[in-house]
Amino acid sequence: MKKTIFEEMGGIYIRQGDYFIPCLTLLEEEEQRFIGVWGQRHLRYLKEYRRSVYLNLLTSGKLNDYLADIEEEAQERFERIVEQMKQAHGITEQLKAENQMKRVGRMNNIQSCAREIVDKEIIYQ
Repeated sequence: MKKTIFEEMGGIYIRQGDYFIPCLTLLEEEEQRFIGVWGQRHLRYLKEYRRSVYLNLLTSGKLNDYLADIEEEAQERFERIVEQMKQAHGITEQLKAENQMKRVGRMNNIQSCAREIVDKEIIYQ
């Protein structure tokens, strides 16, 4: 009997009753890398709007690495934007000592703006 392409590539079948079912398993990833809030947001976006990209990454075993890279890139971009905006708006340690509530309000505003920028540039593209 001629081997199927699946068998030629090293695949095996398991007999269940009268049927032969291919034994499919995903490749083991070397290590699980950390995926934080940015990676989770991008994962949700892929599942909803880029289904084929999500399925290709999942079946090839590269999804975790891809999301971890997105996480690192987004976090670095977020921190860089926050620092640049702090300097542009003159938020210093002196302001923290003088008026903490004013500084907290400004920092919340800056972080919100930075979050929107990162979402638009990296997460939802």
